[in-house]
Amino acid sequence: MKTQKAAVIGHPIGHTMSPFIQERLFGLSGIPMEYQVIDVPNLADALPKLRELDCFNITIPHKTGIIPYLEDMCESARLCGSVNTVKVTDGRLYGYTTDGAGAAVSLAVHGLDFCRRVLILGNGGAARAIAFQAAVNRPDFDISIAHREGSCDKAMALAGELADFARARGDKKFRITVMSYRELEDEPGKEYGLLVNTTSVGMYPEVKACPVSGRVVERCEAVFDAVFNPGETELLKLAKELRKKTVPGMGMLVCQAAYSHKIWYGTEFRNEDILQLIEEAKEELAVRFGGGT
Repeated sequence: MKTQKAAVIGHPIGHTMSPFIQERLFGLSGIPMEYQVIDVPNLADALPKLRELDCFNITIPHKTGIIPYLEDMCESARLCGSVNTVKVTDGRLYGYTTDGAGAAVSLAVHGLDFCRRVLILGNGGAARAIAFQAAVNRPDFDISIAHREGSCDKAMALAGELADFARARGDKKFRITVMSYRELEDEPGKEYGLLVNTTSVGMYPEVKACPVSGRVVERCEAVFDAVFNPGETELLKLAKELRKKTVPGMGMLVCQAAYSHKIWYGTEFRNEDILQLIEEAKEELAVRFGGGT
């Protein structure tokens, strides 16, 4: 195979972990590549250069902006309204999202899944991708969405789209609950198989923050935090203290990248290689931030 021209695009993009992760994944697959970091202030101006690549990843703020320039996009990307992975064929761009699939693979690597009641903190892009992935993975799903004060409308809109998806598929017993964080904290006794934090609470530099109290975590069997910096958030520390299974955000970041290789080349990676790469990426992250995270 000829050397692949790959990249990650975004703006600004100085601290991306994509080159570190992708270079190791290409090494594991044995596919030769040149992986660039391309700062793209204006997406339209960058299109000629992007069409010369073989594939690329996308980060903020171009995950939705790329959509009008695509030849086609996968169903998951349509549901989420977001694209983070592009395959280039004869200069044509084909869009995919690996956010939901990356979360599912990360859970699977840690021996978990979406098969029980899921509690999602947040209602942004990551919440949307994970909610639809949970719905896709399980007919008659049970998903609760917790929102901050002032974002009820956004959470309700997501719930409505999930309900439309379930009805169109023919589900008859699905359940979607929308609540504020205050209602979640005061909720009596309801238990969850998986708590997923998709908010930025606890992210560097505000590393001492935690999105929910121990009262909520106690009612969850496992906790998945999409925040990857720091490697172990206050939420994950709390979950460990309460003897809950935990999944760090770096796992999702690595598994998203690994899933992009399945899209690009049909590559599958061994669980042990992915787990090792997650640990290596966490170590690299600590080095970049002075060991403080």
